[in-house]
Parts: sequence; C-alpha cells; structure tokens
Amino acid sequence: MSDTPFRPFESSLPLDAALSVLRMATQGADDGELFVERRKSEALVFDDGRLRNASYDSSEGFGLRAVKGEVAGYAHSTDVSIPALKRAAQTARLAVGDGGGVMAEAPVATNTRLYTDADPIDGVSFPVKLETLREIDAFTRDLDTRVVQVSATIAASLQEVEILRADGQIVRDTRPMTRVNISVIVDSGGRRESGVAGGGGRVGLDGLIDPVDWQAKAREALRIALVNLDAVPAPAGVMEVALGPGWPGILLHEAVGHGLEGDFNRKGTSAFAGLMGKQVASRGVTVLDDGTIPDRRGSITVDDEGTPSRRNVLIEDGILVGLMQDRQNARLMGVEATGNGRRQSYAHTPMPRMTNTYMLGGDADPGDIVADIKDGIWAVGFGGGQVDITNGKFVFSCTEAYRVVNGRVGAPVKGATLIGDGATSLKQIRALGNDMALDPGMGNCGKDGQWVPVGVGQPTVLIDGLTVGGAAT
Repeated sequence: MSDTPFRPFESSLPLDAALSVLRMATQGADDGELFVERRKSEALVFDDGRLRNASYDSSEGFGLRAVKGEVAGYAHSTDVSIPALKRAAQTARLAVGDGGGVMAEAPVATNTRLYTDADPIDGVSFPVKLETLREIDAFTRDLDTRVVQVSATIAASLQEVEILRADGQIVRDTRPMTRVNISVIVDSGGRRESGVAGGGGRVGLDGLIDPVDWQAKAREALRIALVNLDAVPAPAGVMEVALGPGWPGILLHEAVGHGLEGDFNRKGTSAFAGLMGKQVASRGVTVLDDGTIPDRRGSITVDDEGTPSRRNVLIEDGILVGLMQDRQNARLMGVEATGNGRRQSYAHTPMPRMTNTYMLGGDADPGDIVADIKDGIWAVGFGGGQVDITNGKFVFSCTEAYRVVNGRVGAPVKGATLIGDGATSLKQIRALGNDMALDPGMGNCGKDGQWVPVGVGQPTVLIDGLTVGGAAT
C-alpha cells in the first residue's frame, strides 16, 4: 500500500469522470454517495514467551449507493477504477427504477478534527513494538509467582475515507486506532483463573507503549485473575444489583442502545418503538450517544455518509427524547440525521449505529450505593452477552462481581449472569453514582454482520430486581 496521501479523485478515479458516473447512478434517487476507502492494520500477539502471531493487512475499495424510498442499491469493488465504477453504477441504479425521487441535501460540512491523522503503524518501529511485548511478558510474570501464562497484543490501524456526493461535495476523514491488551492466567493449587485488561483509542501508540501505561494494565489483569481465585459460586435469584462505572456500560449499550437506533424504531421492532416523549426510565436517568469526544474509540469526525458527528441526547431525565439516525431512516421518519450512519468498510452499506453511548452520573456516593444493598451483588466487570432487540431481553456474564448482604461486601462470586430486559431495568434504577466513567477503549459492536468500534460508559448504578443466574444457594 502506498504511503502517499489518499486522494482517489486525483488519481484512480478522476473527479469529473467519477462524478458523471455517480450522477447517472443516482438520477431520480432520494440519496446516494460514492464511498472510497483505504485501510491498513497490524497486530502483534506475544503469547507464552514468544511472538505467536504478527499480521499486516491492507485493502482499498469503493462502495456506490443509490437510495429510493426504503430501497437501497449497493455495489462495491476492490478495483478502484472508472470501468469498475460504471459496472457498479448499473447495479446500484436498479434500486432507483424509473426515478421520481428528490435528492436530499448534502450534509453540512465541518472543519472539526477529533483525532490525529498520523499513521499509528509507522509511528513506532516493529522492533520497538516487539521489545515492548517482551517487556510486558517479563514484567507481568515477575509480579506474582502464580502467573503461569501471559498474552499481550499491540494492534494499530489506519482508515482513510473520501465520500463523494452527486453535487460534487467531497468529505474526507482519516481515522487512526490503537489498542494494547494484556491477558493473565494464574494457578494456585491446581485452580486456574484469568484476568484481562487493555484499551486504547484514536491515538498514536506512543502513549500506550509507555511503561507507565502498560504496567497499569498488567497489574489490573493480574488483580482480576487473583480476585477470581478466591471466588465462590454465585447465588441465583432475583436480587438487587449494583453495576460499577465505565465498562459495565456495555449492558446499557446492548440492552438499551440498540433499541434506540432509528431503523429498529421505524420498522416497529424495537421495545422502545412508539414511546417518544414517554417516560422509559427512572427520573434522573439521562443517556447520550456522543461521537464528538476527542480521541475516543467510538468517536468519528464524520459518519460514513459524511454527516458530522454529534452529541445526541436519547433519554433525558427518564424521558425518551431522541434516536440515532442515518440519512435514510431520518428522511423516512421526517427527522434530522444525527451522524450515526456507520459501516464496517467500503463493502458494507451504512446503517444507524452507536458511537460512544453512556449514562450521565448522579450525586450519590458509590460507597453509599453499595452499602444500600440488602441482598444482591456488585458487578464491576463484564464479559460477553446476548440481547434480543425486539424485547430488550439480555443475558450478560460477569467477569468480576461480589456478594453483598446488608451493605457488607463479601466474597467475590464466579459464574454470575445478569438476566433481564432493558426497558424494565431502566425503570428500576434506584441510584446513580457521582463517578461516571468511560470504558478504557476496547469495545466493538456487531449488527447485521458488521462490526464497528464503539465506546460505553456509566456511573455506579443500583438496579432493583434483576435476575442473577448462578449456583443455587
């Protein structure tokens, strides 16, 4: 892949020719664009004392879309040339038919820059990355004699996009992404447990390979693993649950956030469909999706349709006040696009997706919230989960949780799962802590086979009446 600036409309797709083809494809359509992308990524995995995997990937391609009503015609190719674009236009044009549409106005341009455009892969040499991984491995093993395995990953990518509309508008964005993850396995008397910590964002690798940063991650991964060594079987039943700040916001993302995406609401398949202006959460609960936070993993200067990112209030003081929209769903619902039209790559169509979704904090002291639990658990770490968007029902596994009885924090518990539904859980929130935090930068979101980076966050939250699945007491 070339290191020269990505300017496809000055090289492989001459602007006049590309614009002519795009206008032909979208004549009589309601919307459409030509999305051109160049991407490269690198990942180094150090496992069991050696470099287990080193991968590098690069790709380039375009996607051409023509939208008429609820139908979208889409074609993509890795051959970035005018002949390939003409072939794609014939396919995309099928959605327009006899035309009759009125082309939507282009997004308002922005000069905002939310992150660096420096190349995070070339910014740090391969030998330095490899030596950092060796240092992580040695440092983590020296922390505790019970450490039997360490796995560390350094990953970086750079995505460059240009979006051309039929009126000639061109929107550019250069999106870096970096991450360092550390996984630890400990052994005590034949019992093995693991812990994971990591994070990153739309930043260079320099800060992440600083020993101050990765040593904190190593200690946190070890701490979680050692906590789980002492864990007892989780209780089962309906009980109070306190969720910790930061990463536990993944439950909010999955159980509530997806239900507030425009397409699910337009089609009536969301548990929140038809509830605009209604109380859907306890008073004091405010939920936002904000893609404008500098350097965050889920942030985007512009979305994949060229709409500038926004700070969108979804639930305000318990009332549903907004949804996340791409251009097509916004037009069909008679509202504004919110900068949430996202796609995994040039080979995918955009759809309403989250960026950084979080709940604002309250005024309660987190310690007082936990002390208020009569019979329940305090969950501060989460793993995987499953959610049914149509009814908001979720099942999430806890990676770190503690038994709490009469306000006293007891032993850590293992095997706890949280079961409930987003709409009910929102109304059962009893307290919000003053410790709102965003996650460390490690989230990915899947929808309809597409994956995009996201962020989550929340304060300590106390919920009444969640079902905890575990071992019967």
